[in-house]
Amino acid sequence: MPSIDDFATWAPVLRLLRAAHADSLAVPGGHVTGQIGIHSWSLHLPRRMPPPGQAAQLADMQDEYDAVQLVQAALTEAGIEGMSFVAEISPSGHTALDLFGPSPAVEQSFGVHPGALVLVEDSVPEPWRRLPEPVPGAAPAPSVDLALLERTLRERIPDAVAATEEEIAAAETRLGVTLPNELKVLYGVTRAKWEDFRDDDGWERVVDAVGFEPFSPDELSVADASSRPSRWQFGAMEAVVTPPDAAIQGLVGSPGWIVLGDTGGGDRVAVDLTPGPRGHTGQIIVFSHEDRIGADLLARSLTDLVVNGPEDGRRHRGAEPGAVAWVNRGSLSSVQAAAHPGLEALSIGVWEEEPVSLAPVIGLPRLRTLRAYPGTLADPLEIAGLTGLEFLELAPEEWRVLLDAGAVPRSLSAASVDVHGDRHPLPIVNLANELLALWNRPPIPRTTLVGDLGPLA
Repeated sequence: MPSIDDFATWAPVLRLLRAAHADSLAVPGGHVTGQIGIHSWSLHLPRRMPPPGQAAQLADMQDEYDAVQLVQAALTEAGIEGMSFVAEISPSGHTALDLFGPSPAVEQSFGVHPGALVLVEDSVPEPWRRLPEPVPGAAPAPSVDLALLERTLRERIPDAVAATEEEIAAAETRLGVTLPNELKVLYGVTRAKWEDFRDDDGWERVVDAVGFEPFSPDELSVADASSRPSRWQFGAMEAVVTPPDAAIQGLVGSPGWIVLGDTGGGDRVAVDLTPGPRGHTGQIIVFSHEDRIGADLLARSLTDLVVNGPEDGRRHRGAEPGAVAWVNRGSLSSVQAAAHPGLEALSIGVWEEEPVSLAPVIGLPRLRTLRAYPGTLADPLEIAGLTGLEFLELAPEEWRVLLDAGAVPRSLSAASVDVHGDRHPLPIVNLANELLALWNRPPIPRTTLVGDLGPLA
């Protein structure tokens, strides 16, 4: 098997990149970059366009595919998910190749530059640590009618096979919760296993009867926050907000969200045992596979859903105050406009005015996230006044100011280096490793290989 540390393993990829970027490589400081993983890759290579009316074929990129496969085989042999790289190739073919391996302290990125740096091991953004608030007086909806639910289900699916008491008890033991009575009625009619029916039509009758694709008792799961993971870069810009009139708590997940089915399009359906201030215990909610936080109300009860169908509108989250603020040319016009005691996450984006001061948000009690586009901060050292930050994203130049002044906030749990344009990865990796070293976290490994590709044909 090829070795990932063998220059010959990478040579076919490098030859393709050199042929595609010969002019830019000949310029002082010229370089090429890329990323190759076991299941995917990203290389700046031109693609041959197929003739009009014909789909692209593997043969159109066979040379790229073969070159990448050699590297992927070496990654698989080494047990490495993926590596990014930068290469400087002289006109004569002399090549210096730097490989950057994965670090357990760095989240996977979408490109050649490092993803978010996890400075505190196993840390997650604040919304992923949030548990549901107690709602005194929460009770099942008036629409709960166990007899009507059972009668309706039996009329619609008379040939269904019921779950046994042992199957229901095993699910409760596995989940550590007592299933609501409506769910027990459902499983008392059908155990929701496709193989219990002679054909697809039988299963479709179950789906039509219930209003979604139900899971069997042994497929039930708890949709707590860990079931909905997110990268720091995105999760840090979320906030848990539950208005007083909300039916559902604005959580990432809850130990009281019991997933009992699927919409058929990848969105999960759950029974909610930890409702919001205006919700009901046992209400049926749905949360999108595309969202990182929150859920929508499907019905006030399983009885309501089966008998009357889903609620119109579905969204019952109420008006959300500005816990998350975006200051840029298309949103808020100033940091002052974003400043209020409930602010948790602030993003300063593309800005055509003078650099801004952070003075309006210094001292805000809940501010935990700051992201700033390159060149938007008048004085990066003002960040030292944001004593509650857990996530900070800055451009390399702003990080350099903080590092040189010894002013990197020690409250951080994670950080990100915001890189724009075709910047050489090596200085960015070195900067990331400086930050990781402040927390004694594992650095990004770097391996340098030197070889000769020979003259360009």
